[in-house]
Order: sequence, then C-alpha cells, then structure tokens
Amino acid sequence: MKKQKPTEELKKTENVLPEEEVLFTSLRAQDWSEFQGQQKVKEALSIAIASARKRKQALEHVLLYGPPGLGKTTLSHIIAREMGANIRITSGPAIERTGDLASILTNLEKGDVLFIDEIHRLHKTIEETLYPAMEDYALDVVIGKGPSARTLRLDLPQFTIIGATTRVGLISAPLRDRFGVTHRLSFYEVDDLSEIIKKAAQKLEIKIDPDSMSELAKRARGTPRIALKLLKRARDYAVVKGSGEITSDLTHEALRLLDVDPLGLDDSDRRLLTVLIEKHNGGPVGLDTLAANITEDSQTIEDVIEPYLMQIGFLKRTPRGRVVTVHAYHHLKHPLPKNLKDELL
Repeated sequence: MKKQKPTEELKKTENVLPEEEVLFTSLRAQDWSEFQGQQKVKEALSIAIASARKRKQALEHVLLYGPPGLGKTTLSHIIAREMGANIRITSGPAIERTGDLASILTNLEKGDVLFIDEIHRLHKTIEETLYPAMEDYALDVVIGKGPSARTLRLDLPQFTIIGATTRVGLISAPLRDRFGVTHRLSFYEVDDLSEIIKKAAQKLEIKIDPDSMSELAKRARGTPRIALKLLKRARDYAVVKGSGEITSDLTHEALRLLDVDPLGLDDSDRRLLTVLIEKHNGGPVGLDTLAANITEDSQTIEDVIEPYLMQIGFLKRTPRGRVVTVHAYHHLKHPLPKNLKDELL
C-alpha cells in the first residue's frame, strides 16, 4: 500500500464543491474517531477498507446518498485517508465531455480515490465511458471519425470512485449496479449534533456552554452542515453583543434573529407550509404549483426543504401532490380544516 499523499483536487469551484463545504473544510472530521454519527455506515466502510488493505487492492466503488449536509464529502476524505490514498474531486456537471473524463482517469495513480459529487447529473455519454473504467479499469478511446474510426483501449491503474448524490433515483440502473458499496446517510440525532458542535467550537476556539450546544443541535434539522452554520452565526452574535462566549441567552437571541424556531424550521419551511394551508386548504398540491407559489426552485423544495418536513411528520407526498399534516397545523397554530377534524373524530 502506498504512503498517504496530500489531498489533491482536480477542480475546486462553486460547481464542484458547495459554498458550505469550502466554508467548513477546516471543521471537517479527519478520521473515524472524529466522525460523529452514522455508526452503521462507519462500521461497514471500516470493514470494507480493512479488507481492501489486507488484499492490497483498491477499495470497491462506493455510492453515498442522502439529503445534503450529512457528511458525504467528509466520508470520502476519511476513506481516502484510511486507504492511504490520494483523493481527486470533481462533480457530475463539471465533466462536460468524454475528453474531460479521459483526462481525469488517465492522471489517476494506483489506489487513488476519485470523488464525484452530484453523480446523478453525469451526461449519458460520460456515463457510458465510465462503465469499462469502473468494471475493467480500462478506457475506450475513439480515434478518428466515420468509417475510418477505431477504438483504442487504455489500461488504467486500480482506483476507487466515490459517488455522492441527493437523488439516487435519478442514477441509471447500469451505473448504480457498478458500485460495490452503497450506503444511505440519514439525519443525525441531537446528541451526535451536540458532539459535532462541541468539537467544532474547540477547533474554532469558541467558548460555548452545554445548554447552547443542545439548543443549536435541536434546531439544526438533523444536519451537521446546518449545525455548524448556526454555531458560526451564534459566535458572531456573541462577539458583537457579548464577550465572545456563547451563552444560552445569547444563543436564543441569535436564533430569534435568524428566524429559526425550536424545531429548526426557518422562513422557507414555514412559508411552504403556510401556502399549503392558507391557499390550498392543506393540499394536495403539485410540486410545480407549490414552487410557483413560494417562488422556489422545485429541486430545492425536493432536496432541501421537504426531506426534513417529512422526517418530522409535517408533510406527506401523495400521488396527487403534497399534503400538510395535523402536526404542522398545531405547530403553526392554524385551526384545523373540517376534513382533518373529521379524521380525528
């Protein structure tokens, strides 16, 4: 097994890494001991990595999926570090031509990890070029055009692709089947988020009391990325309005300013629920109609807003559209419509 080399990134732009990932790079867990939560995923990946290292082979290709902000990028870095491998980073939309993919693959070394974010957005032709690379570690290059065109097969060193996606259903079956290891990341428990906030505060050299850590964790929507964003905003508030130490009172004031309620719902969440209740009698409402009503992109609703609302039981997806539940009416203090009252009787 080769020695670990410094992280190398092919492209590091807003198209490749979300702004939040760049912002929180310094807070990213460096190894398994620092990575909090997702216990079953950690154990399964640890076994797969240990097996690959004992066999002195590259790790099988890995597919990580789930809502944004749950640690897919962090896990890819830890996997590369545990394998003693170099990591290259790109994204589905960034690979526009087969030549781009060929350039990436031919520059990989034995054991390298290639992390492809938003892998569901790969072009079909790129996908088809990737199949032999994933299965046979070979790249088929077409030379020339028309009747005189010929295919040249280039051998590639063993490498590992780690694909990350928030929409696994959009990945074609042939591509999905070529991943030997597939894991879904789920929302985090409050205790795990509290620990993440505690470790991040230590790295940022911020003083924070236990009550503040717990309150930030409760309002983080089960998502580490949001927990870290709330921590930074609470830090800013404490620096300006206090002595720099994050106390319970300052935390509540900061969260009130950010308009984040005790369940972690923000203005976008409440606006979606309110529109459903006040304009559509609780639903069902189609996604496109809902997106137009709240002036949000439909993909943002599906990937960012809806998962948590469904997780806490405030929203349901039905064949006819989105429907608000009784719990959402109670939380927003809206009177129940007659049809829901009848269901409860």
